[in-house]
Amino acid sequence: MGSLFRSEEMTLCQLFLQSEAAYACVSELGELGLVQFRDLNPDVNAFQRKFVNEVRRCDEMERKLRYLEKEIKKDGIPMLDTGESPEAPQPREMIDLEATFEKLENELREVNQNAEALKRNFLELTELKHILRKTQVFFDEQEGGMHTTESMTRALITDESRTGKAMGPVQLGFVAGVILRERLPAFERMLWRACRGNVFLRQAMIESPLEDPSNGDKVYKSVFIIFFQGDQLKTRVKKICEGFRATLYPCPEAPTDRREMAMGVMTRIEDLNTVLGQTQDHRHRVLVAAAKNLKNWFVKVRKIKAIYHTLNLFNLDVTQKCLIAECWVPLLDMETIQIALRRGTERSGSSVPPILNRMETFEDPPTYNRTNKFTNAFQALINAYGVASYREMNPAPYTIITFPFLFAVMFGDLGHGAIMALFGLWMVLKEKPLAAKKTDNEIWNIFFGGRYIIFLMGVFSMYTGFVYNDIFSKSLNVFGSSWSINYNTSTVMTNKALQLNPGSNDYSGTPYPIGVDPVWQVSDNKIIFLNAYKMKISIIFGVIHMLFGVFVGLFNHRYFKNKMAIYCEFIPQVIFLVFLFFYMTLLMFIKWTKYSADNENKNLSAGCAPSILITFINMVLFKPPQKGLCNPYMFGGQAGLQKFLVVIALLCVPWMLLAKPLMIMRSRKQAAHQPIAPYSNENGDADGGLNQHNNVQADGTQQAGGAAAGGGGGGHGHENEEMSEIFIHQGIHTIEYVLGSVSHTASYLRLWALSLAHAQLAEVLWNMVLKNGLQQGGWIGGIALWIIFAVWAVLTVGILVLMEGLSAFLHTLRLHWVEFQSKFYAGLGYAFQPFSFEMILESSSNSSED
Repeated sequence: MGSLFRSEEMTLCQLFLQSEAAYACVSELGELGLVQFRDLNPDVNAFQRKFVNEVRRCDEMERKLRYLEKEIKKDGIPMLDTGESPEAPQPREMIDLEATFEKLENELREVNQNAEALKRNFLELTELKHILRKTQVFFDEQEGGMHTTESMTRALITDESRTGKAMGPVQLGFVAGVILRERLPAFERMLWRACRGNVFLRQAMIESPLEDPSNGDKVYKSVFIIFFQGDQLKTRVKKICEGFRATLYPCPEAPTDRREMAMGVMTRIEDLNTVLGQTQDHRHRVLVAAAKNLKNWFVKVRKIKAIYHTLNLFNLDVTQKCLIAECWVPLLDMETIQIALRRGTERSGSSVPPILNRMETFEDPPTYNRTNKFTNAFQALINAYGVASYREMNPAPYTIITFPFLFAVMFGDLGHGAIMALFGLWMVLKEKPLAAKKTDNEIWNIFFGGRYIIFLMGVFSMYTGFVYNDIFSKSLNVFGSSWSINYNTSTVMTNKALQLNPGSNDYSGTPYPIGVDPVWQVSDNKIIFLNAYKMKISIIFGVIHMLFGVFVGLFNHRYFKNKMAIYCEFIPQVIFLVFLFFYMTLLMFIKWTKYSADNENKNLSAGCAPSILITFINMVLFKPPQKGLCNPYMFGGQAGLQKFLVVIALLCVPWMLLAKPLMIMRSRKQAAHQPIAPYSNENGDADGGLNQHNNVQADGTQQAGGAAAGGGGGGHGHENEEMSEIFIHQGIHTIEYVLGSVSHTASYLRLWALSLAHAQLAEVLWNMVLKNGLQQGGWIGGIALWIIFAVWAVLTVGILVLMEGLSAFLHTLRLHWVEFQSKFYAGLGYAFQPFSFEMILESSSNSSED
């Protein structure tokens, strides 16, 4: 239970492992996940370490598995995932795994190469088939009773008569091919310009898309045939076709030859289809067999790689028969780790038991807070600000309650809280199937990781919404209102200036049992009433929250035996906060209980109740209140008490500022005059001063060896620090606390502001959207209400639950990080990162999905 409030006690250990047992022992420790190894070879290059070849072999196996995974995903084959994590295989099994992966990769690459070659051949035959069909249409087409060749001839003769050049007998040649459809316009323009219009181009689209064998994409192509005269134009046309990556195919001039070629092409295509089907079936069988074991293979290879990577952190002794490691381990888990090491030794068959020795060190241990699936999200909120210093008080247990409660104060609505609670409850109940569906959607992962926070925030919001008596901007009259209307209906409906007097028969004298009376929901001065109510409870919650943070700091001082911090920091801080701000909250309770509208004493009536804010300002400024018909004081002797409280609070400022530096200065002077010879511990001044100096040094030594410097009020090591720096640092802390007490108290007013804004936004949404649908009658009104309710529901969830919920969440986070944790939390530690297969596999799967 102690580890919940503080981090685990850690110890630095030295581990001696026999070389043949090291692999099995590290494997057992990886399954356990309780040991953080230190790198004993920081100056050695990664490529010069002992097990670098084994790591490279694992990288190569992982590459082959990723290749198999890519091919399996390409074919849409489901990969079997049992959820079980197989143990790390023995080193001798690496050879079998390498051989298996090598065989699978070679077989798959060979099948893919054959399939690509067959597909390329199939593509060429398909294109040739379309060319033979389309060119047959070109040759069969007639234009005015003439064949295309004759039309081309006449066009060229016309060109001859226009240019005045003599031409001999026209002998036309042609080429046919296919080209990508998007390149056709540019191709046609280039032909026209390069050949000066002396070519004749015909083209036709291939309706069905063709598969590109290199990447499997679907492409659209067109068939073209180009007529020209002479070898010079033929050479030019072929170069243009080559430049536009058009594929040319032989096309006979005689119709009979074309028909014979087309029949041969069709026969070859049918044969190719048969061979392609068999190739694809063989590829599918190979991939299906690999998909059954791929997840387990990945786990095994990554575990082997992690083990050898960890072994590279170890040192070899001079005989090279023993590996030496240093590691941080939790003190409570020493026996569990010993058992795991013995189990690993037995598995390896070694006769030499491993040796685990504790070491003394002045290094700061890592911070390890044990968490479960419930507390993990709250601990993550704290660690996002900063990891706690070693053995510093952990704010996470208190945050479990205070975080959703302060959120609910801002988000208090029974309806909106129910939506949030149901969403969180659904994620909690469907935890296992939702966790199994791993997704790279970052927003969903954030929601799912904080499912318990969302659920608690919704439940607490339902409670505060019940206290506010606010559900979708409306109220519930559960217990019956304490107010009664003593007017007739016509007067109430026509006179908007009517008021209910709490001092008359309008009020029963018995308040509403729980929360706010529902009559306030229909009153015009609702905002004025809720303003004062929510502002005061915000200040009350804020002062209590800050005061609790200061007292948590006391536990840090006591744990680290830092008496100086208790006397010089904690006591004046508590006095300053209690004598000023906690006194202000007490005035609020006095005002609520002492003054009432039906009190017969005029000085104790509601109209004579003094303003808390004005009273506090006058108190700090030593300004006497203005006397009038009412008594400005709430109780006798208030003026003298307030002056006493302010004076004592102001004296706490130099107390916080000077006491600690002066005590350090005094202890240093006493230490400088200590005798050289041994002495007995007497009650003299010198001995007392020396003992005090030794205590200060002991505090600093303990802090350096057992916690990070400045860890939550732990003893600061001031031995080597200049006195000027100590005065400056103490001045900064004092100013920060004094001004922070004022600004932090005001900062808690965000509880009031956001709560009021949320309630008013919900009311505006009701009046401007849903109220309009409720005012229409008939079947048209029913349809309109259905549509308007859908709009209202979408806006409610989108704006009031999601956006307002996010805003309240961020403000609550700020109140904890700044206003609460600044009173005791340093957050200067570093996290415990054990060698854990579970964490390594989880991070590897996340990176592969990204």
